[in-house]
Amino acid sequence: MKFYSTEEYQPSCDDLYRRYQAKIQALLPSAVIEHIGASSIDHAVSKGDLDILVGVDSTELENAVTSLKTLGFNEKLDTLRTPELCMLESKSEDDVAFQVVAFGSEFDMFVTFRDKLRNNPLLVYEYNDLKVSCSGWPQDAYRLKKSAFIERVLSLN
Repeated sequence: MKFYSTEEYQPSCDDLYRRYQAKIQALLPSAVIEHIGASSIDHAVSKGDLDILVGVDSTELENAVTSLKTLGFNEKLDTLRTPELCMLESKSEDDVAFQVVAFGSEFDMFVTFRDKLRNNPLLVYEYNDLKVSCSGWPQDAYRLKKSAFIERVLSLN
């Protein structure tokens, strides 16, 4: 696993986010669209991928997933799937994922985590250090270490 500095990936992720934001809004006018993940946090190192949260009413989640698939996305099968969360991944080489989330669910934590890091440069430093320390690790081991960090950050007041 390779990580990139902010300068190496954020400008292209920002451009790609704006393009997808417009497409998603056209498909789902009542959705709340949020740029989440490391690419949305100043000075955060990243694998260079783009994560987009698409917030919808819980009664519309399945229809939203179906609509979003028309943008060239498939349901990600090796991850958590609930009536309040569905992750989609791009079929193209652009390394984009959508987290389709029901409003008011526990999965609002994607935005909460992002905001906590945006407001605390020390947490960004710790997050970067964690990521760099995992260079070359298997994906599962990296995810476990990252999950523990996310839980700790979410527990902070």
